Amino acid sequence: MLAYTFFIVIAFVWSVFLFLEGFDFGVGMLTRLVGRTPAERGTILRAIGPNWDANEVWLLTGGILIFAAFPAWYAASFPSAYIPLLLLVFCLIIRALSIEYRSKRPSERWTSTWDSLTFATGLLLPLLVGVFWAGMVHGIPIDADGRFTGDTLWSHINAYSVLGGIAVVVYSIAHGAVFLQNKLDLSWKSRLEPWANYAGMATLVLMAGFSIWTVLAYSADLLGIVIAGVVVIAFAAAFVAQRAGRSLLSFWLNGIGITAFMAQIFAALYPNVLPSTVDDGFNLTIEQAAASDYALTVLAITAIIGIPGVMAYQAWSFWVLRGRLKREEQPSETY
Repeated sequence: MLAYTFFIVIAFVWSVFLFLEGFDFGVGMLTRLVGRTPAERGTILRAIGPNWDANEVWLLTGGILIFAAFPAWYAASFPSAYIPLLLLVFCLIIRALSIEYRSKRPSERWTSTWDSLTFATGLLLPLLVGVFWAGMVHGIPIDADGRFTGDTLWSHINAYSVLGGIAVVVYSIAHGAVFLQNKLDLSWKSRLEPWANYAGMATLVLMAGFSIWTVLAYSADLLGIVIAGVVVIAFAAAFVAQRAGRSLLSFWLNGIGITAFMAQIFAALYPNVLPSTVDDGFNLTIEQAAASDYALTVLAITAIIGIPGVMAYQAWSFWVLRGRLKREEQPSETY
């Protein structure tokens, strides 16, 4: 029972990660897409300044839970994605440096370089996460013992996983744009509206295509169809709300949509944690991959204390810093 509970908890943690870091990634890309001067790009980054590093906690939590609750899943899947995951870690480091270091020297070239790296990492991070999870649904070559047997470290990459990665990138742009619409109180924030509209529409199209593909190829049961419907309806409603000028509602509807997206991933995996492309009989199931009952019990106690604590702290942090960035708070420096 605990194994199935942790399967759901991991889905929840990764959903929270994509909801919170989704707008961080989007803001990172929008620094270049919307910001025309170093000062404007600095203001855009200030919108996520108090929270972006705390949001990364959910990525670490999601990875640790897979390692601790399902060691066989971790052992089989992570070797197949060494290069993408190494690139993900590298992007996280570069993003942190780009945000923190951009203002350390009064040089336009210096600031512009770091802003370009913020854009690049904002693009690559959601792409890598989307490819990783969609590739998980597609499956990788594992044998009867649950060991990775592929000849390449790119086993997660295929047409289906690339579509999932692109969908998460476009969602991040739309999510970041509606976040900034609610966070900024500046005359030039009107530039965000076209990005929110077009990216919202593209998100709806890509997520609908991904959901249909998932249902047809991996999850044709009633639950899979219902969840796919929720994905499409949520992103359609988010797009309609944005077009109607209700950006805050659109922001929360994006959250429902990305949560349903991850639910769709895990519903397609169930009752497995990792399908085998070698033979269906080699699929790694939840029970086979789970840690011992004792280990799961200890982990459950830790999770019951830790996860609500992190959620409470972050909710308090967002509430305290809920105000908008106003004109007088925009940096006046040139770089």
